[in-house]
Amino acid sequence: MSRVGKSIIKLPAGVQVSIDAANVVTVKGPKGELKQELKEGFGYNLENGELTVTRPTDGKQDRALHGLYRSLINNMAIGVSTGHTVKQELVGVGYKVSNQGNIVEFSLGHSHRIVLEVPQEIKVTTETVKGQNPSVSMESADKQLLGQIAAKIRSFRKPEPYKGKGIRFAGEVLRRKAGKSASK
Repeated sequence: MSRVGKSIIKLPAGVQVSIDAANVVTVKGPKGELKQELKEGFGYNLENGELTVTRPTDGKQDRALHGLYRSLINNMAIGVSTGHTVKQELVGVGYKVSNQGNIVEFSLGHSHRIVLEVPQEIKVTTETVKGQNPSVSMESADKQLLGQIAAKIRSFRKPEPYKGKGIRFAGEVLRRKAGKSASK
């Protein structure tokens, strides 16, 4: 049995989980409501604020999805109770970021500015402090959507290994390479 799939999900206070006849799990909490569709046959047992996901068979596909569904439901429960946050830093001379509502504008050394419209489910804040790298902070209940947007932002200018310039996650350690060696 899957080690991830059989572990128990402890539901935070104020979080309600329900599943309908079409196998759609709905998780409600103070920060919102999230839904996830499960494959036919998967179910759950809810006892004393603890949730376990059950699978229909021991087939290879069902075993693979067992841990996935458990992780998705756990991330949904955490998201609707406390939320998820991602912080990214722009490392490079002249790199800038600003936002107006959910429209974020990047200046990353290209010949043009990059404008990204972030979905309404994500709250975006940008910060520019003298002496520090500009940063983008995002907060949402939906961890999947948050990760997709963070990956999209990182793809605008991936960190390069020689000077370390680019967009990186806060606290991320990059493996740096030595440049060319001058030879005589």
